[in-house]
Amino acid sequence: MTTLTSHQRQDLIDELPRLKRYCLSLTSDPADADDLLQITVERLLEKGMPADAHVAKWSHRVCKNLWIDEIRSRDVRNRYALSEGVIDGAGTTSANTEESVQLDRVSSAMEQLPAEQRAALVQVAVEGRSYAEAAAFLEVPIGTIMSRVARARKALAANLEWREEREA
Repeated sequence: MTTLTSHQRQDLIDELPRLKRYCLSLTSDPADADDLLQITVERLLEKGMPADAHVAKWSHRVCKNLWIDEIRSRDVRNRYALSEGVIDGAGTTSANTEESVQLDRVSSAMEQLPAEQRAALVQVAVEGRSYAEAAAFLEVPIGTIMSRVARARKALAANLEWREEREA
């Protein structure tokens, strides 16, 4: 791999808003999303990418891999903390507005989705890509994108319905 060319750097700068939304969709937390974005950009600047790489695809893949690494690290830390009898009492508080409560529900439901379904749903529903564009972007067949999005939507609807019934 080589350092980024000036054209790749400019493409990366242009990709930053979409990459930030992708980070937020993965993490469901603005602070974690900012950290993930920073780590992703640092990694791209440090390690570079192949000269023929598609900057958007490459940056999103690096971001996803870094997030998977972070989740694994957190899982190990949580298991260690539980084995040591440490109780994690830190929680987040949200405003009591209806919108923030609904956003919390959706974010929580999104976290429950498998990573592949969440990525497909984000590309189609959040980024506004067509199924064909999302398939090319994620490098999977279009039918796979369609089924992942359908399953994700069905799971989200069921999860949100279950939460509403539980809270009622």
